[in-house]
Amino acid sequence: MTRQMQSDYMDFAKFGADARYNLATSGVADADLADLGLTWSDLALHGPNAGGYAPLVEKVATRFGVDAACVVMPGGGCSFANHLALAAMVAPGDEVVVEWPSYELLNSTLGYLQADVRRFERRLDEAWRLDPYRAAAAITPKTKLVVLTNLHNPSSALADDATVHAIAEAAAKVGAWVFVDEVYRELMFEDGVAQTSFREDGNVVVTSSLTKAYGVTGLRCGWILAPPIVAQRMRRLNDLYGVHPPHIAERMAVVAFERLPQLRARATALIDAGRAAYKAVLGGHPKLTQVIFEQGTTVFPRLGQGDGDHFFQRLTEKFETSIAPGRYFGLTRHIRIGIAGDPHATRIGLGRVAAALDE
Repeated sequence: MTRQMQSDYMDFAKFGADARYNLATSGVADADLADLGLTWSDLALHGPNAGGYAPLVEKVATRFGVDAACVVMPGGGCSFANHLALAAMVAPGDEVVVEWPSYELLNSTLGYLQADVRRFERRLDEAWRLDPYRAAAAITPKTKLVVLTNLHNPSSALADDATVHAIAEAAAKVGAWVFVDEVYRELMFEDGVAQTSFREDGNVVVTSSLTKAYGVTGLRCGWILAPPIVAQRMRRLNDLYGVHPPHIAERMAVVAFERLPQLRARATALIDAGRAAYKAVLGGHPKLTQVIFEQGTTVFPRLGQGDGDHFFQRLTEKFETSIAPGRYFGLTRHIRIGIAGDPHATRIGLGRVAAALDE
């Protein structure tokens, strides 16, 4: 089995999507330092953070009502949390069941880890619903792990905990684990009450971060929730990868947790404006087949004709606007459109998407 050594989507996201009107990004627009209200006393270059900076670990543990021993804080955002968690759970040749469409970086990481990937389908005509029976049917006696996203990336569909736990029960029958990237679920916690599919005594491991929901990308504050024995395995593996996160970023992340109500209000205003603009400009477009959810930062429509790559090329060259081609999520006729950027720029970009569709 050939080991995958790159992520085409991440290369695209870093170097290929930077148009004047960027609708390819899936997170909330970047916040400023002023949004954190930092003081010099909040910052330090160095401090005790072996195994995770304790005040930051406690913030996450308290937020989700779990024991601190279940929290892994490796630094590097949710992307590295995903890599570390998967690397600790998957060996070369292991069978892994993955939803489809799915986030390319998860698939690329599994390719790097030399997993044997099986897929089960989420369908547009079912509103991208996570079907526990379809997932269970894909599990075999060889399955070691089931990989999900919630909110679903790329569609923003929400799965309830009962559905995830039904899949976990099916996985447990063959001794498998369930991994859930919950980074977009953080967008749902407008009342300040955080929820997760993780249970300390279960077979579900989850990851998340502050990045997508709050626009604090530069802090790279990501975490893993895992049963204590598995969490310790991940910490030990991280000794080979990153050792310690940048301490100043950990300190700033503690402040970000304390400022979540303000950051949430900012993010909600951006998302609400973007969703309203999307509905007004593209919601009823005859050349798109789509489901527009009342949550999340992305929409994943299917083009009436052509494919996402050709549409992206025409959109960027003639309309100075970028989207994410559906190829990166496994469906070439689709495009992923982000709606949580600057409201003025988002509305203009959406108008240019409409113009490109109408040509």
